[in-house]
Amino acid sequence: MNQNTQQLAGRTIDTLLAKYSESHLNPVNEVIHFICVPVIVFTLLGLLWAIHPLVAVAAALASLLHYFSLSAPLAIGMLLMSAAMLALLYVLPSHLVLPVSITVFVIAWIGQFVGHKIEGKKPSFFDDLRFLLIGPLFVLGFLYRRLHIAY
Repeated sequence: MNQNTQQLAGRTIDTLLAKYSESHLNPVNEVIHFICVPVIVFTLLGLLWAIHPLVAVAAALASLLHYFSLSAPLAIGMLLMSAAMLALLYVLPSHLVLPVSITVFVIAWIGQFVGHKIEGKKPSFFDDLRFLLIGPLFVLGFLYRRLHIAY
């Protein structure tokens, strides 16, 4: 697709966020996602950190490369969020990282599925695994819109 065709069709990030939002219209489900999605990102980084801190850093950097291909402003927000989460993992006692990450990861996913039960729609990632990476951008995009930050 050439650049002019892509502009007429819309930016990829706008298309992905619009598709993701189709199954996140219920206000209760949205609130659950605004809480659980960042928690899942943190706990996923924690699970990777438990393997080795560099694995968590590498995963964060790999996701940031994808995010920069979609939207530089959102990627910068994710960079700040990832840096804060990695810093928190650094100061967390190492013996707590794995058990806390596993426990909170499971609880947050239960919350996500409760939200989708309330919504009456299946999670977006059941149709397209890319939406596992779009969830954090959905939450960040909401914050950006509230703060009138273009992305």
